[in-house]
Amino acid sequence: MYQYLFGPVPSRRLGMSLGVDLVPHKVCSLNCVYCECGRTTNLTLDRKEYVPFDDVSKEIAHYLENNPAPDYITFSGSGEPTLNSRIGDVLNFIKSINARIPVAVLTNGTLFQDTEVRHELLAADVVLPSLDAAEELSFRRINRPFHSLNIPEYISGLIEFRKEFKGRIWLEVLIIPGLNDNKENLVALKEAFLQINPDEIQLNTLDRPGAVDKIRAATRKELQSIVDFWDMDIVKIIAAAPDRKKIVSYRGDTETAILETIKRRPCTLEDMRKILGLHINEINKYLDVLEHENKIISVREERGVFYRIMRE
Repeated sequence: MYQYLFGPVPSRRLGMSLGVDLVPHKVCSLNCVYCECGRTTNLTLDRKEYVPFDDVSKEIAHYLENNPAPDYITFSGSGEPTLNSRIGDVLNFIKSINARIPVAVLTNGTLFQDTEVRHELLAADVVLPSLDAAEELSFRRINRPFHSLNIPEYISGLIEFRKEFKGRIWLEVLIIPGLNDNKENLVALKEAFLQINPDEIQLNTLDRPGAVDKIRAATRKELQSIVDFWDMDIVKIIAAAPDRKKIVSYRGDTETAILETIKRRPCTLEDMRKILGLHINEINKYLDVLEHENKIISVREERGVFYRIMRE
């Protein structure tokens, strides 16, 4: 059992993806209302070696020596990976032992105003930053950032990274109706896209309950109307969660273990993490599918969001 690696997980965008988690749960620069990993417990911009480089590199080397190569090695997890001050060292270590495996970085992009952060990611193959708002009020309502973050510097960092980075940038935008889908924000986002110049803009919405109540997913029709409004060829709506079952890394035994656990008693995401010994992100991938197939339902209670078997 690895401490800092998880998966491979069935990723809609990255196929069989081996996750690398470089920060503890839930260290982040944002406290997004939609986060399926829950509320941020350490809202910060402090960069440090949250997990030891030596330990992470040993796990990566051991995995690659004893398993088939994944489609991607992906920096992601239950927090913001660029907060780890050794992310560049881990990335370069991966490239030094197997340069053929592409490396992806899932990041909120808020630290890209820092020249050092941008430089540390230059060896990546794909970077997937998020930008849910380009107008200050929407940014604060949906992303709830660390107090010193602001939209002009956020977007400026993404623009500078595009100038320096030779790989692909897939910009993710997650829509929550009523929070960031007003005309003012959509116009501002398009202006930002034109300056950032990503290779692709991936439009997404909530799959399951987020960190707060009273928010909902955008419908396919609502997302399509935003695509039409922007009128840009590089915008695409992310495929539905059930498509994960077509991915080679989708494991029926993992799905069964989750279902059997929930059958015994309703569980939160954290309950399942402790019982199954799986990473939160890995469990989330399967919960997305199970909810879409109406095998489970989620209910928000005082202790959090509980998952239960759907009774016929």
